[in-house]
Amino acid sequence: MLRDLYPTDNICGYDVRPGYYDSEGAMPVRGGVNFTISSFYATSCTLLLFHPGENEPYARIPFPDSYRVGNTYAIIVFGLEVNKFEYAYSFDGPHDPKKGLIFDKSRIILDPYAKAVTGQSEWGKHQQEKVYKARVVFNDWDWGNFKTPSIPLEELIIYELHVRGFTRHESSGVEHPGTFAAIREKIPYLKELGINAVELMPIFEFDECGADRHYEGEQLYDYWGYNTVCFFAPNTSYEADHEHHREGTELKELIRDLKTNGIEVILDVVFNHTAEGNEMGPFFSFKGIDNNIYYMLTPDGKYYNFSGCGNVLNCNHPIVRDFIKSCLRYWVTEYKVDGFRFDLASILGRNEDGTPMDQPPLLKSLAFDPILRSTKLIAEAWDAGGLYQVGSFPNWNRWAEWNGKYRDDLRRFLKGDGGLAWAAAHRLTSSKDLYDPSYRGACASVNFLTCHDGFTLYDLYSYNQKHNLRNGWNNTDGADDNNSWNCGFEGETNDPNINALRVKLIKNAFATLMCSRGAALFLSGDEFCNTQFGNNNPYCQDNIISWLDWSRKEKYSDVFEFFKYMIAFRKRFHVITKNRRECTCTLPPESIHSAQPWKTDFNGESRMVAVMYAGAAGDDPARDEIVYFGINAHWESCDVELPGLPTGYVWKLYVDTGKNADKVICEHSNILLHDRRIKMQGRSVIALVAEKLW
Repeated sequence: MLRDLYPTDNICGYDVRPGYYDSEGAMPVRGGVNFTISSFYATSCTLLLFHPGENEPYARIPFPDSYRVGNTYAIIVFGLEVNKFEYAYSFDGPHDPKKGLIFDKSRIILDPYAKAVTGQSEWGKHQQEKVYKARVVFNDWDWGNFKTPSIPLEELIIYELHVRGFTRHESSGVEHPGTFAAIREKIPYLKELGINAVELMPIFEFDECGADRHYEGEQLYDYWGYNTVCFFAPNTSYEADHEHHREGTELKELIRDLKTNGIEVILDVVFNHTAEGNEMGPFFSFKGIDNNIYYMLTPDGKYYNFSGCGNVLNCNHPIVRDFIKSCLRYWVTEYKVDGFRFDLASILGRNEDGTPMDQPPLLKSLAFDPILRSTKLIAEAWDAGGLYQVGSFPNWNRWAEWNGKYRDDLRRFLKGDGGLAWAAAHRLTSSKDLYDPSYRGACASVNFLTCHDGFTLYDLYSYNQKHNLRNGWNNTDGADDNNSWNCGFEGETNDPNINALRVKLIKNAFATLMCSRGAALFLSGDEFCNTQFGNNNPYCQDNIISWLDWSRKEKYSDVFEFFKYMIAFRKRFHVITKNRRECTCTLPPESIHSAQPWKTDFNGESRMVAVMYAGAAGDDPARDEIVYFGINAHWESCDVELPGLPTGYVWKLYVDTGKNADKVICEHSNILLHDRRIKMQGRSVIALVAEKLW
């Protein structure tokens, strides 16, 4: 029950009283605003108030000792109108850099719990003086009795996109390019494509101008957004409507409309490092609050760099652990987010000295947190310090992983490399060699062949080497182990045979992804052959290299239609994604085959692998649902014998990428294989379904 609060003191001309100690951040209260912040080692804290747009405070209000409980400062300042001020803090405390203590009361410190950061709403605008301040946000959005789609992880078809790059190009045809509002405009497109989840690359507040670099006169940006400035605030440059003090409304509208249309929302979150960098980096947040708590430091006070970005968050310190959990809870409760993909998640399992932990407290607490119980937790199970945990990430039967081995093994197999048949078979069937269902549950693998890191699917079959010169690092950045193949020519070509082969391989790859067990993820634009012109690390490119060129949707309309078809195919035949009720026949729910049914004597030259899924049909338990998917990665044709079927069933061909482009989708051609034999063309895939004749 709300009660009227009254001032108890007057400080620097402002009526004040002790505030709420259990509510970090700033929030409106009756008659004023409550400010709460904590520091373990600070000796004093001062609230700074600014007129909007100014960098010098008009008021400095020190917290009296009596306004501090433990290490938490809380004050209510009466008479403040939230639309007439911005705020920050300054802290004083010991200065001993070798111990990681670097307090500096002259520094303006951003509230880590701020719900909006000032000066960031206009993309690409350089601030003369880099000062981050916060705004108080009205939290009056009402979700009502909103229901989430609650799609099982194994049924997810995840579409990874960059908010700005998705619609920034003029060909997108939206009213507000590069914004949350523009994605709302594209929801009908997403529904037509058929995906049921979007994974948004970082949308926490970041400063795209944080690294002021140029290459040959062209501005380079922190375009991807992996250097977080504030974890509780959405990136305001992604908003079309810059209504101050209601930041986040546009994102909530987007999430509401996506989920109303059956599309879940997963956020790519970066808790492994921040935008403050190393000793030479900026000083605006955690460095000024508790540097030696929030960051992982060497014995002499320097910054560890397992992230490759200058610093590492000290994730398993109790204070940092609570901060991360509070942040995730906030996005789940206030924004109704369905899941998180944790960038370089192996860092989240490192101890305070940098060593990997067997049962990291942070990961365990997130796995068992009651508010996050239904939230999808997906780890990028490696870091830049050499820790690679694909298949062994601490999980408690809750954590799923980006399956990097799926990407690597199947990229190699699909382009024809030898000795990978068994690896391909494992990857097709949920990688049980990595994820034992007894310990990892029905689905722990998020399968992908492309993502923001690396080549697009089109570039995967157009380039043998990366072409990253425009990033400004002399082509030394980005991965060199791309497992790509240019089909005989590097880059764009007018050769119709090469172009046809590239399209064929793209279809092979996507069909493989859709017919593999495990959640499926692909990069936005792959469905119409979007290209990054061979750049496999365009983190700094705010231009056509990173933007989707929607005109390619018409040019590659057959690829787009194939993607739509294969997504619908995966949804239609439920045995692909998970073991269902047993068949009425004796077929196992999942089986591996070579060119001969039931034979798996693969050797170094084996390049034909198939999987068959079988179970009772969902709409008719008396009818069996049986799907066969085969890959011939060899450049020569292959005679294939299909497994026998129960009496009354016959194999019907649905997909054959070995056929001419206009006949690849052949479901309606009614091709029935009574003799159970088919000649697979070189570098092709097939999908068949058991048709019940009587």
